[in-house]
This record gives sequence, structure tokens and C-alpha cells, in this order.
Amino acid sequence: MNMKAQKLIRIQKKVLLSVILLRSKWFPKMLFSVLVLLSFSVSSVALNSKTDVIMSELKIETATLGAGCFWCVEAIFQRVNGVETVVSGYSGGKISNPTYKEVSSGLTEHAEVVQVKFNPDVISYAQILEIFFKTHNPTMLNRQGADIGSQYRSVIFYHSDEQKRMATDIMAMLSKEGIWRDPIVTELTEFSAFYEAEKHHQDYFVNNKRQPYCQMVIVPKLDKLERVFSKHLKD
Repeated sequence: MNMKAQKLIRIQKKVLLSVILLRSKWFPKMLFSVLVLLSFSVSSVALNSKTDVIMSELKIETATLGAGCFWCVEAIFQRVNGVETVVSGYSGGKISNPTYKEVSSGLTEHAEVVQVKFNPDVISYAQILEIFFKTHNPTMLNRQGADIGSQYRSVIFYHSDEQKRMATDIMAMLSKEGIWRDPIVTELTEFSAFYEAEKHHQDYFVNNKRQPYCQMVIVPKLDKLERVFSKHLKD
């Protein structure tokens, strides 16, 4: 229990002691009731404080992934059970706080990525990577479909040695299985920074479902996601 909760419980005990002493001296019933309510309020705050601590200690991990246009990747992982948040942005470049226009020029060397916060007790990092690899073409260098440029490269920015090892093992396994005719060219790079994209790029598919790009590019990816990974999807 944290210091705040302990302090609140000490206050509760003092209030209860005062209530007992005052009640024994025929203290007015109305004020007595007020003090009892105050005691329960303090108890409630202490309990909520303890709950907040437990929630803050919930183990949430981060995956930073690029697989072409971040509109597509965001729409995919927003549907995955165990994923808490998905934010579109930029990683892997040489300047801070780049704009979409700067990244699109290809001169900043950033990749369009999503940063995925997930609960590993619900979905593992390995399962996150399986979805990642099987919902884009990891054999295409610096492009995905008609989206061409280094900003659209297939890339994993690992956050720990364990993530690096797991990504390396999965790429080796997929290469051995021969799922794709060409070799996997997914870049594996240590994470250094993430810059959130402009507001209108967040929840893009949710807010623009009838837009032609969404219908022609994103919807087919989501259809495949539902066919192949139905057991991992949110209700």
C-alpha cells in the first residue's frame, strides 16, 4: 500500500475514535451521523488509492512496428484483443518531432510506425509479431503496394534484448517455412525515439472508412485479419 493510502487509513482511525468518544458523551445524533459518513468516505478514498496503485502496476509492454502506411497498421492492431492503445507516429529518423510532410519526403529517414501498448497476459509479443508479419509483405524493400519510399519500410524497433531475440527467431522460422518466395527484408533496429503523428492521422480508418484508400487497401487487410486471427480479435 502506498504512503497516501496509509495516511488516509490513519485519518480514518482517528475519526472513528473521535466518533466513539463523542457518542459516549451523548453527542448530537446528526453530527454523529456526519462523522460516521466522513469515516466511510475516508475508507473509500483509501481503497480507491490502493486500487489505483494496483492498476498502475499492471504489466503493459510496448511494440513499435512499421509495415507500410501507418493507417493500415493502426486499423489492424486496434482490433487485437489485449492491445490497450495504438498510436501512429514516426521512428528511426535523424531529426526530432518531424512532420508528416517531412517524413514523406524521405529525407528524414523516419519510418511510419505504430506504437502498440499491450497486455502480455492476454497477447504475447510473439503473437503481436505473427500478426505483424502476416498482415503485410515483409519481402518488399522500402514499399508496401503502391506506397513507395523508405518511410514505408518493414521495420521492428525492439525495446529490449528479449524483443530482439524473439524477432530474430521468428524471422528465421518464417524464412525456413518459405511462406514468401523472396527473402524477408524487415529491418530490426533498437528503439530510440517515437514521435506521435498529427491528430488527423490518429484513428484514421475509424474516422474515414468510406475514403477510397481505406476501402481499397485497409479493408482487404482487415478481412484477412478476421479470417486468419479471429481468436485474437476483440468482440
